[in-house]
Amino acid sequence: MPSEMAATPRADRSLDGRVAIVTGAGQGLGAAEARALAAAGARLVLNDLPTDGLDRIVEEIRAAGGEAVARPGDVADWATGEALVTTAVDTFGGLHVLVNNAGVLRDRMVFSMSEQEWDTVIRVHLRGHFVTTRFATAYWRGLSKSEGRPAYARIVNTSSEAYLLGSAGQPNYAAAKGGIVALTLATARGCFNHGVRANAICPRARTAMTGDLMGPAPGGDDPMAPERVAPLVVHLAGPAGDRITGEVFVVHGGVVALLGPPTVRATFHATTGQWTAAELDAALSTVFIDSPPTSGYLCEATLPLATSTFNE
Repeated sequence: MPSEMAATPRADRSLDGRVAIVTGAGQGLGAAEARALAAAGARLVLNDLPTDGLDRIVEEIRAAGGEAVARPGDVADWATGEALVTTAVDTFGGLHVLVNNAGVLRDRMVFSMSEQEWDTVIRVHLRGHFVTTRFATAYWRGLSKSEGRPAYARIVNTSSEAYLLGSAGQPNYAAAKGGIVALTLATARGCFNHGVRANAICPRARTAMTGDLMGPAPGGDDPMAPERVAPLVVHLAGPAGDRITGEVFVVHGGVVALLGPPTVRATFHATTGQWTAAELDAALSTVFIDSPPTSGYLCEATLPLATSTFNE
């Protein structure tokens, strides 16, 4: 199989000498991100469940002249998170970048979702992001303290527009992805002094997980190919990423959209300092006038950014 790394732009080697962990690297987005990081010079520890796909990506990167090792395992297991960081340090002498990408889907409406369908998605996405983040940030904090200066430390987490839109058939997935944004922001604030720069991306890409939604790829260059997402990941992982932390991006095709923080939509004050039912109704009825009501706490502004997402 010809290497897909050749298709990755090699404008620079901004990650020469850096070591990166990529989870969910056996296919789709994780594989594309791994190839792009390797093309930029990073040495890689790649994680996924034990599959032939993970081994193929490792061999592909090696065949193209890169350095990569596989460390398979359940990313939500405490031991796996610890082993990924240990493998990076023992094999390549350190750790500089963590890209969290592993995930699964168990789509169902909330009223028919099983306990296991909820727990599986929350566990793999949200706990999986936490476990790797916990061990990576502990390593960087120790390094920063021992060297007396901030570490070179980058985290790129994978959220989704599902949390922005309140995806009706994906309450588990939307909740997990919203949690990942909150985890990213807390990590960015709590670990800034140790050099950590943490950001989240909401990618649209045609992968095994999204194939049913997006439909088949068009002939020729696919505008929703996972490789279109990878350049932003490399940028955030590179030296330029030192200027960016606690941010959330929507990325797909030729689009990178930087999301703004939530805003206060309206403020109300009780005239006596304590609300009564009548006063609350009078105040809130000035805003909530739609019948039937519409969901106000969502962000649909990202939807028109590309018309090619769903093979239109």
